[in-house]
Amino acid sequence: MALIAPRVAGALPAEDAQKLRQALDGGTDITVFVDGTVHRLPPLARDAVVDLLARFSRGEAVTVSSVEEMLTTSQAAELAGISHTYLRNMTDRGEIPVEYRGTHRRIRLAAIMAWLDGQKKKQAAAERAGTATQDEPEPDAGRK
Repeated sequence: MALIAPRVAGALPAEDAQKLRQALDGGTDITVFVDGTVHRLPPLARDAVVDLLARFSRGEAVTVSSVEEMLTTSQAAELAGISHTYLRNMTDRGEIPVEYRGTHRRIRLAAIMAWLDGQKKKQAAAERAGTATQDEPEPDAGRK
């Protein structure tokens, strides 16, 4: 089962929280620097970062987690172009990670996309191997 553990950050010390609160009050320009380079965040990301900082400024502990799209086995099988039974068998063998919600299997969209990408790479490698053997000149039977 592939789970992404949330990251928990404790509350800031009161003095740091106060400084952050003062910086956020009245400020509308949120600039992000990564390794000295300025990055402009898209509105959704900016809003999430500001919300995170505001929670820290109030002295709150914060948990950050990802929300990934989870598919039923029927949805995942349809997306992959395989049968529902074949997909269930692959999850049973551990070839595709699965999570359970009660007795129901759920598969991350990213897991199906990774499996499809792997299948494409295998197919391309097989085609290259087939092409390499076809392109090799056959030995001339008439030569000695």
